[in-house]
Amino acid sequence: MSWSKLKQQLESFLSPALNGRVEYRATGYRYLPDKAGLCYIAADKKNVLNMIDKTTLIRWYETELDIKNDAGIYIPITDEEIEAVRKGASGVIPEDRLQVMARSRKKAELAKQLMTAQASLSKSNFVVTANAFLSTSIEASMESNDILLNILALVDRRVGKKRLLNIAGQMKLKHPAVQYFYELRLST
Repeated sequence: MSWSKLKQQLESFLSPALNGRVEYRATGYRYLPDKAGLCYIAADKKNVLNMIDKTTLIRWYETELDIKNDAGIYIPITDEEIEAVRKGASGVIPEDRLQVMARSRKKAELAKQLMTAQASLSKSNFVVTANAFLSTSIEASMESNDILLNILALVDRRVGKKRLLNIAGQMKLKHPAVQYFYELRLST
């Protein structure tokens, strides 16, 4: 599918409150076949999510350690995760230390997922992901680990206020770009 037709379909799914505020843009280099071009999502005329560029409004993580040390990422842990740490450890460990260990394990898993998702952002992947978004259910897009699928689902008109409020806890575990568009959608 051509970019203009894809863009038209994506914009037809935009929430009425975000219509004109969120734009999908792409540049291509006709005479440079080794350059894939840039693709970005703009909100209020600002390039919020460039697919490769690290100079966006959203914080890009360089290493797993950046994610683990980011105080802005809150990781909720369950009793089952604490129990798994307790069973894996030998000896008696204080309860607060078990929570720290379980949270650290979960942050390591999250860091790997975020780094993988960030590495896959490019124009060609945007086109593939956008086509996948158009052919999958909104629930599958919301639950996906893909940053772009999450963003496209959050700005979609089929997602209502009630559903947005129900996923508030899940958004804390998502990439900052997804959190940005979640807050943008809640503010409308």
